[in-house]
Amino acid sequence: MSLRSRRKARYRFGATIVAVLSLVAGLLVTALTTGSAGAATCGTTNIAQGKTATASSLENASFPASNAVDGNTGTRWSSAFADPQWLEVDLGSSQAICQVTLDWEAAYATAFQIQTSADGSTWTTIYSTTTGTGGVQALNVSGTGRYVRMYGTTRATPYGYSLWEFQVYGTSSGTGGSGGSGGSGAPPASFWGNTSAIPAAHNVLEVSVVNQTNGQYPDSQVYWSFNGQTESIAQQPYIDMPANSAGRMYFYLGSPNGPYFDFIEFTVGTSSINVDTTRVDRFGLKLALLLHGHDGSDQEVGDNYATFTESRAATFGRFENFVPAEFKELATDDAPYGIPSPGNDPAFQAGGAYANYFTSYAAAEGDTTDSTAQIFGCAGTLAGNPTLCAGLNRHVAQLPAAQQSDPANFYQAAPANYYADFWHQNSINGLAYGFPYDDDAGQSSDISVTNPQYMVVAVGW
Repeated sequence: MSLRSRRKARYRFGATIVAVLSLVAGLLVTALTTGSAGAATCGTTNIAQGKTATASSLENASFPASNAVDGNTGTRWSSAFADPQWLEVDLGSSQAICQVTLDWEAAYATAFQIQTSADGSTWTTIYSTTTGTGGVQALNVSGTGRYVRMYGTTRATPYGYSLWEFQVYGTSSGTGGSGGSGGSGAPPASFWGNTSAIPAAHNVLEVSVVNQTNGQYPDSQVYWSFNGQTESIAQQPYIDMPANSAGRMYFYLGSPNGPYFDFIEFTVGTSSINVDTTRVDRFGLKLALLLHGHDGSDQEVGDNYATFTESRAATFGRFENFVPAEFKELATDDAPYGIPSPGNDPAFQAGGAYANYFTSYAAAEGDTTDSTAQIFGCAGTLAGNPTLCAGLNRHVAQLPAAQQSDPANFYQAAPANYYADFWHQNSINGLAYGFPYDDDAGQSSDISVTNPQYMVVAVGW
């Protein structure tokens, strides 16, 4: 049975898969550094593209702030003809920023600052100039924040400030023998522990569980549970994984079978593994995976580095601030133990306050049968229609087919699955399982390796 088939069966029928693995590890997060093997480098992915942009003003409606982060150098943002003005982008989560590139139209700034902020209110200047040249300016900077803005104080022309593109680049881990693919939001290589010490597997691959709880739990209180065996990582940090279709490995913090838990899903063949992290049911613990093949390849998925480094309370708080009103109660339904997916919240079920959240939109796209909870869970008639279920959750079902698979179009209007949106915004390379058919258009955290050597599971608080 494939992971998706098993996920569907689990979601619709409540089936549980017997095997369990539980873990959480206590390896303190190492700060990003530069200049050595495995050190942080500046990534090549524009992490501002497609994100939410706002501005102090517009010249007119033809030049919105979103034009500066759409990846199209033929569209631009333009401000009113006055000083000061600013353009701001919400990266969705806190990021370590190493470069900002400004592609100016003829109306540029001679004096401006690049600023970052954790909350969009209090700003820190990470670059400042009074001799701006216009054109394309690639600025090497160093700062951290969820929000980044260009704050212009002096115009070069009588017109406003105008940008074709506003690009932001974050630090990423260097590649090397100890892991680190350098994808957007990827952790530094040291995050995965000493991968050179992972023993050779006698079976298909070796699994290493590392403690990334930022000192909240010692290794003796981080547990994994699989195939009837439960151990702390102080007792046994490695699992020699045989071929199996057991389906899950559980991780617990504090005590075995305690309320702080989460799991990964997998199928292990005689010389392969297919595995993912999942938020289909709930968020319980921060999890990330590094999958390493005998050919030297690395793949990383799961919660991003910034999410691991912040406190649990901060993650819950950011979720509540990120989602619209209908979804906010998810942050408190089961706090501090977890955040349930919306389909598991009574407010979105029959008789709940938001039971009709998707009804009108779904009907307009031809689905007059399925309830809001079924849409979140890809159940009912949607169990056999991955594309429509994904389209409704992402609010792209109304678009031409070719545009429904473009992530830049996802979650741009309500109704949409903003729970899933949050986890995508806070995942390595934006990949997450926020609902059962989130693998449509390749957006899930599902990864596969033939001839795997080892897998590292990082468990956070």
